[in-house]
Amino acid sequence: MIEDDYQLSFPAIRGRQAGREYYAAMCPLHVAVDIIKLNDDDDAIPAELRAQRSLNKSRVPAIAQYIVENPESYAFSSLTISIDSAVKFEPMGAEGIQTKIGVLKVPYGVTYLINDGQHRRAAIEQALRENPKLKNETISLVIYIDRGLERSQQLFADLNRYVVRPTTSLSILYDHRDPISRLSHDVVEGVDVFSGLTEKAKMSISNRSRKLFTLSSIYQATCDLLNKKKGDEVSEKERDLAVSFWNAVVANIPDWQLAAERKIAPSELRSDMIHAHGIALRALGRVGRELVVMPPQKWKQRLKGLLNIDWSRSNAALWEGRAMTAGKISPYQANIILTGNVIKEVLEMPQNPSEEEVEREFNKREKA
Repeated sequence: MIEDDYQLSFPAIRGRQAGREYYAAMCPLHVAVDIIKLNDDDDAIPAELRAQRSLNKSRVPAIAQYIVENPESYAFSSLTISIDSAVKFEPMGAEGIQTKIGVLKVPYGVTYLINDGQHRRAAIEQALRENPKLKNETISLVIYIDRGLERSQQLFADLNRYVVRPTTSLSILYDHRDPISRLSHDVVEGVDVFSGLTEKAKMSISNRSRKLFTLSSIYQATCDLLNKKKGDEVSEKERDLAVSFWNAVVANIPDWQLAAERKIAPSELRSDMIHAHGIALRALGRVGRELVVMPPQKWKQRLKGLLNIDWSRSNAALWEGRAMTAGKISPYQANIILTGNVIKEVLEMPQNPSEEEVEREFNKREKA
């Protein structure tokens, strides 16, 4: 690799994917560490403004140790990056394969955004501190010319589609192709309480978190509401209906509003209330599917009945065996249906045949 006052020059191969050029370049390890920066304070950047999952620092030492302990046999796959600048590729020749092999020249000062391989990148930095002699070893960079944050997020989602997956919430957040994912984003942004209280990157919520919902649970509950599955198209009318429905639900669960106003801690609600868990969202979505066939004024009026539900987990006579098992939230499909049956009873809605069957089985167990 050659450095001058204005640019970095990498030996590279030019390729083509999805109708666009990209490059595979060789880069010394110390240069990769210098040019590819990691944000060590992921909490300072909202998940929707990042193009990667949060760095799990606990994974880094083991990867670094692998490099240091195996200097003659370690192997690393490419780092995938996007750069936010035009580049110049100078081929070896004008014909045949020589047009694909050459030198990639990248201006100084560009941003190198890592799409895949951040833990390897962090481990390389640590390994170089322990063994500086490794600095001139090389790693291949797969380089895409950046077309904005959305493209980088989609690239992250695509690269992880068929490997060990990131969290469901993060995949939903970064998947701009799935109409239901886009709908979930719109619901979160269109419902004020969801906007401030949704964990967008993780599948679970820690005890001390200020979040109340996960993006995954909103995604699933909205699928229940509209009777949709991943990949299904969503009309503007359906999008508006989903936002309207969840806003109407929020208006009738005062605790959610108090949490959004920071008048009650989300952790307190999770500890004390059924409605602070994904099972309640899923149940509300299922019930809503039958409710929204009514004219809007009627179903919105009907939802006011939610104010009459005792959502307290301490009300074991109501929730044990339905939303809870031995005092713990039980998020299985039968429990979602049984929780929905409570909501239907309060809203004066009949159970459908499958719900009646689940209710009969529940009553048999209770009497046994």
